[in-house]
Amino acid sequence: MAPRSLDHPGPPQDPRLSKRMGELGLCSRREADEWIARGWVKVDGKVVDTLGVRVPPTARIEVDRAAREQQNELVTILLHKPIGYVSGQAEDGYEPAVVLIQPSNRWANDPSPRQFQRNHLRGLAAAGRLDIDSTGLLVFTQDGRIAKQLIGENSSVEKEYLVRVEGTLSDSGLQRLRHGLTLDGVKLRPAQVSWQNADQLRFVLRQGRKRQVRRMCEMVGLFVTGLKRVRSGDIPLGGLPVGQWRYLGADEHF
Repeated sequence: MAPRSLDHPGPPQDPRLSKRMGELGLCSRREADEWIARGWVKVDGKVVDTLGVRVPPTARIEVDRAAREQQNELVTILLHKPIGYVSGQAEDGYEPAVVLIQPSNRWANDPSPRQFQRNHLRGLAAAGRLDIDSTGLLVFTQDGRIAKQLIGENSSVEKEYLVRVEGTLSDSGLQRLRHGLTLDGVKLRPAQVSWQNADQLRFVLRQGRKRQVRRMCEMVGLFVTGLKRVRSGDIPLGGLPVGQWRYLGADEHF
């Protein structure tokens, strides 16, 4: 099949090539557009360098080695976010947590041999949120595949939190936390919730609605006094000190 031009974009029911590449986990849609424009993508053996082309789901998609090499240079950074920083853009006078990603704040025990470069900050975005009053593991990445894995609509990656609370929680309230609450009109997925000690709960969630843990606790009569994310998928916070960061290793996966 010859690659389609914009004059023959394919049936409207077929997905755009960039979207299909994202669905297959090859890259983000933004990366796909860049690779297509550079002539780094083949569809059924033919180079496609026109944006907007639609392809059937059965199409065989290949990417050039140059695209893979570029992708291998993308970094993912793990930060132990302190209280008082926002996850995304600066707001209400508070600084974004990304300002902490500087050579002086790199963890001395980071096992990665990667040398810090300023271009590691280009396109670096938080893959998830921790509100200003929360601390713990915050992931930043340049890699659209990792962002999709962590915060995509169908993400099922576990996030684990230690949550200090005030108030009284009944057995029925604990069961509601585990499965039975609705936020913003959406029934929440089942969660693992258990007591760690007299005033601290452990939450393991597979979704991340805005301020979800705090709002869940409020719905069963608890007030959150402290919240810390200690794991995302298979990556624990571990011994990473507050305010410091390290690279995700080549052998580490969420």
